[in-house]
Amino acid sequence: MTLIPALLLQDSGGTGAALFGTGFTLVMLAVAVVLIAGFWKVFTKAGQPGWASLIPIYNLYILLKIAGRPAWWILLMMIPLVNMVIAILLAIDVAKSFGQSAGWGVVMLFLLCGIGYLVLGFGNYRYVGPGGVMMRSSAAAG
Repeated sequence: MTLIPALLLQDSGGTGAALFGTGFTLVMLAVAVVLIAGFWKVFTKAGQPGWASLIPIYNLYILLKIAGRPAWWILLMMIPLVNMVIAILLAIDVAKSFGQSAGWGVVMLFLLCGIGYLVLGFGNYRYVGPGGVMMRSSAAAG
C-alpha cells in the first residue's frame, strides 16, 4: 500500500518537457512567420496581393496564376500521388516565371520549399511573366 503514494509523489520531469515544448513551439512559430514573409514577398513581386498567401487554396490559385497554369489544377492537387507530380511541375513553372531553371525549381521550390520562396522573395530575382514567357519574348525581340 505504501507504493502507490510513493509513485504519486515522484516528479516525472514534466517541467522540463513543458519548457522544451514551449521553446520548440516558439521556434516553429518564428520559422513559420519567416516563411510566410517569403511567400508574401513572392506574391507581391509577381503583382499579386501579398495577403493572398495567407488563405489556403486561394494561395494555390494565385500561385497557379503566377506560373501560368489553369485553375483546374487545384483539383489535381487534391488527388494523392498526382499532387506530387503537379507540385513538381508547378515548382518548375514558378522558377521559370522568375527566370530560373527547372532544376532550380525542383531543388529550391519543391525539395526546400520554404528556402526557395525566401530566396525568390528577398533575393534580386524579378518576375518575368507566367512560365518565363515575357523573358523569352523580350529576348527574341532584342
